[in-house]
Amino acid sequence: MKILTSFATVFIFVVLTPVVSVWAKTWRDSGTGTIVLEEAWSVPELVDLITAFPPLGQSFDDFKSSFLDVHGRRLDLMDKNGIDFMVLSCATPCIQGISDPAAAAEMATNVNNQMAAAIANNTARFGGFASLSMHNASIAVQELRRAVTELGLLGAMLNDYQQSGADDTTLLFYDQPEYDEFWQAVTDLDVPVYFHPRGNIDQIQSLMYQHAPFIKGPSEEYAVTLSNHILGLCTNGVFDRFPQLKIIVGHLGERIPSDLFRIDEQLHRAAPHGLVMQRNASSYWQTNLFIGIDRIMYSVDYPFVSIPEGAEWVNSLSGVLSGKDLASLKRGLAIKLLHLDD
Repeated sequence: MKILTSFATVFIFVVLTPVVSVWAKTWRDSGTGTIVLEEAWSVPELVDLITAFPPLGQSFDDFKSSFLDVHGRRLDLMDKNGIDFMVLSCATPCIQGISDPAAAAEMATNVNNQMAAAIANNTARFGGFASLSMHNASIAVQELRRAVTELGLLGAMLNDYQQSGADDTTLLFYDQPEYDEFWQAVTDLDVPVYFHPRGNIDQIQSLMYQHAPFIKGPSEEYAVTLSNHILGLCTNGVFDRFPQLKIIVGHLGERIPSDLFRIDEQLHRAAPHGLVMQRNASSYWQTNLFIGIDRIMYSVDYPFVSIPEGAEWVNSLSGVLSGKDLASLKRGLAIKLLHLDD
């Protein structure tokens, strides 16, 4: 279970899907049920890239089929475990694992169209985060605008850096000035962008994890890699240039919050040597990044994690948190961030 606070070159056969808008004016609001927003889904063209271990006791075939399901077992588990609303996103690495810019852009459009079509008949229970090719900021802006304004998606999910280049070794990070156009569009649309981890390209995995292969993925690799990207957004001044930007960081902030005192101290020493960041890194977690009881949201990470397990955990907090804080964790902040009641 999780609190949210906040593969490799692929050869793709593109399935063209009709464009369907998912926008709905109402959502299933029981008044007490949870809202979950790090919930993985995939398309047939990409599902074979998923190599994670399934939850104990589940076969890999059953696990893989869970990514393609929306209205069957997934919805049944939501009903049985008090989930009012689920935001779907393309399972990592999705578009960020496609090195060819044209193929990545085409697949992003395809994935978003398939997502919109998959949830169009039940937008009271499901929303979605758009997938984007980040090879080019202008193309990312065009697809984000289309996904939000035409398809009714609620923001975007970026699976860490965009791999690029003929040998996959050009890594694109979105803390550089050429992405300012993208962050301006995100701010103008007033939608959140979720930063999710990804497995590193093969060359990095061979160098960093050959000695201990079981720390690849969620146990260690994800937090190490994504935290670098998040701190890059801070130190390279993205939040100073776009103070209204809203970034969701999963998995308790990818371990950054536990080390913020040391991060602030060391970066303060760097300030006289060209650091462009205008504030302490810790301050951005109060304005742009989501963590802290007033900036934290609950999710499950289904199907990587069991929905009943997550529900049991969050409901056990009734004796730990006040009613107000628990309601904010389970649903209140997500309603505001996703504009569900607007």
